[in-house]
Amino acid sequence: MKFNDMAAFVAVAQAGGFREAARSGGVSAASLSVAVQRLEAQLDLRLLNRTTRSVALTEAGQHLLTRLEPLFSEMEASLDVLNGFRNKPSGTLRLNVPTSAARIVLPEVIAGFLGRYPDIRIKVVVEDGFVDVLSVGCDAGIRYDERLEQDMIAIPIGPRVQRFVTAAAPGYLDLYGRPAHPRELLTHSCLRCQFSGGNKPTWKFERDGEQIEIDPPERLLVTPSGALDLTVSAAVAGLGVVHLFEDLLRPQLDSGELEPILEPWWPTFSGPFLYYPGRRHLPAPLRAFVDYLHELSQALPSRA
Repeated sequence: MKFNDMAAFVAVAQAGGFREAARSGGVSAASLSVAVQRLEAQLDLRLLNRTTRSVALTEAGQHLLTRLEPLFSEMEASLDVLNGFRNKPSGTLRLNVPTSAARIVLPEVIAGFLGRYPDIRIKVVVEDGFVDVLSVGCDAGIRYDERLEQDMIAIPIGPRVQRFVTAAAPGYLDLYGRPAHPRELLTHSCLRCQFSGGNKPTWKFERDGEQIEIDPPERLLVTPSGALDLTVSAAVAGLGVVHLFEDLLRPQLDSGELEPILEPWWPTFSGPFLYYPGRRHLPAPLRAFVDYLHELSQALPSRA
């Protein structure tokens, strides 16, 4: 079985089509099609269902891709290690990050990093659930400490202290009142988020050592990956109360479109971490990124 045929299959499956894989790989779609057909013939199995508009994995194809992706990722990482022998590291850094990190943390970091290392590319996969970064073909991930596994190496990235803030449009508060205690939110319209796995985070508050966790009624429920802007817009439109990262709401708070409420109860928490497995050599792009974060660790401000 030819290695190139398996590589062609992985490329097409990851890209979602022959043309897309051809553009990113600098080869022809016809050659990829021939390679995948040859692999299917050797296996006597259909790996891809093809239509004129789309390509979809069969059950057998999904199983094979699940097994091959970590192997190809490990091979690429092994080759990336050789970048350490060059004056300038090159290659692709693949990061798996939650929506909040993509919006808040990465913009402050990657511009300077890519400016320093022009031969490095970054691929960002936004996913809010915790995943095995190697099994999904990524070099590292960003998560908060309560979602890190014990065998991972974790280093701080971004602000070391963050806050959840609660706010609503002034017009909404004029109509329905300004809550003085978190439990009063149980009688308000709330705009909430839900992870893709179905988990709906409760709203947490703390003051003078007292901690309160509530599950308020939602008027709008969205999954964070694609709808944080919708949640903020709904709050500005006066549809209800929102409880999100301070950085996501800061522009609306500063402009007066949203009014802070329950401010003495806003909880603080530790900032996110870059995490990666410690059981293998670091690919050169990841090694450079880790070193860059160490340099920034003293320069990035801690924000309450």
